[in-house]
Amino acid sequence: MGQNGQGDGVRQRPCQNRNSEPNLILCEGFFVDETKTWMCLICGWIYDELLGAPEQGLAPGMRWADVPLNWTCPECAARKEDFELVQI
Repeated sequence: MGQNGQGDGVRQRPCQNRNSEPNLILCEGFFVDETKTWMCLICGWIYDELLGAPEQGLAPGMRWADVPLNWTCPECAARKEDFELVQI
């Protein structure tokens, strides 16, 4: 929430870092290792493991390795192999 009590337009993450274990993240009641971000090389769509893509059937915290091989980019239909690990 912004200072005036209204949303400030910042997208809130459903998971959070665990202070005592910097490499673990609390996500939907489970602690998971630090997550990664993947980008479509065709259109630039971003898949953040922490956020998942629930509208595409990928739950928050789902690792890229667990995304089905037949999954395609929701923006351009590129294949999973057309994604690259990125640092954000």
